[in-house]
Amino acid sequence: MAMEVSNKENEEQIGTEVTPNYRNFPMVPRVIFGNGCFNQLGEILLPKRKSVEAPIIFLIDDVFEGTSLISRVPLFPNDQIIFISAEEEPKTDQVDILVKQVRSEFKELPLGIVGIGGGTLLDLAKAVAIMLNNKGKSEEYQGWDLVKKPSIYHVGIPTISGTGAEVSRTTVLLGPEKKLGINSDYTTFDQVILDPDLTKGVPKEQWFYTGMDCYIHCVESLNGTFLNAFSQSYGEKALELCKDVFLEDLEESESRDKLMMASWHGGMSIAYSQVGVAHAMSYGLSYLLGVRHGIGNCLVFQYLEEFYPEGVALFNKMIEKHNISLPKGVCSDLTDSDFDIMINVALSLEPLWENALGAEWEKHISPEKLKSIYQKI
Repeated sequence: MAMEVSNKENEEQIGTEVTPNYRNFPMVPRVIFGNGCFNQLGEILLPKRKSVEAPIIFLIDDVFEGTSLISRVPLFPNDQIIFISAEEEPKTDQVDILVKQVRSEFKELPLGIVGIGGGTLLDLAKAVAIMLNNKGKSEEYQGWDLVKKPSIYHVGIPTISGTGAEVSRTTVLLGPEKKLGINSDYTTFDQVILDPDLTKGVPKEQWFYTGMDCYIHCVESLNGTFLNAFSQSYGEKALELCKDVFLEDLEESESRDKLMMASWHGGMSIAYSQVGVAHAMSYGLSYLLGVRHGIGNCLVFQYLEEFYPEGVALFNKMIEKHNISLPKGVCSDLTDSDFDIMINVALSLEPLWENALGAEWEKHISPEKLKSIYQKI
């Protein structure tokens, strides 16, 4: 799940005119797309190898351990592969442990970090690349524009499509006090490799839930108060691609291609706008219960007809077509204190609520309303 900073305009007086002060967002400077383009990784990394001692660190989803993909990773003698489980959401203390491990094992700063996997691995790669060049703990950088020094060179290679993590300026982390992204101009990958072949074999439910993350990005962006021509153009294209993938009967290869590009466009859509109600409430589920982001969005979104009537209706058609059964009773045994924790986490994400409901969003939402939705899940 990708969460982005608001582009709400600050105004400056220039003479007698009021001129908007627009945010100057970064974009991924280099991207390669195509079946098999993963094989060009060695060629892409070669110009960065300016030291024989400094390594490149590959953070790879442990689902690929022992598979043929690992033999295709272009390793030099000092490079290191670190396998990481993506079963849980990425955490700030996990980032800190990885940074400490890399610093202790190598005399020189790594030449780069390469993340290979889904949103969890991509977010970890972005966070580690930032923290290797910044002091303190990663939890200190959860928020907007708190990073002081550029990250080291980092590459993102998604092996599942939908999160938009490959293109976003955030790395969403579960911290000791909150689930919140490191939102910064230094977070964005320097290079992304989009190889649809790498998404072969993804389990159906995981494919669906992660794809719905992209779909919900589009719905929330296109229905938000921050919407503008920039975000709309990407959001509409991503939504079109999602409809093709989840409502039409495509060949598998075409479906992989289109969902990978939907993820890219969906991530770009929220880069200059924002997500909304589903993402805010999903963060509460994730923080308290450890619910994975994609399925968390789905669990919440099914009950948001009041906010996104057309989007929820289409979501229900997708659920039915792919015979997906969402879990029931997830919140059935929670205490009032538990609900308060989730509600406080959700309401702390003010840019999301402002995008969804406008500048006076607090007049239109209440803890009681959120509790009533959580209780249905």
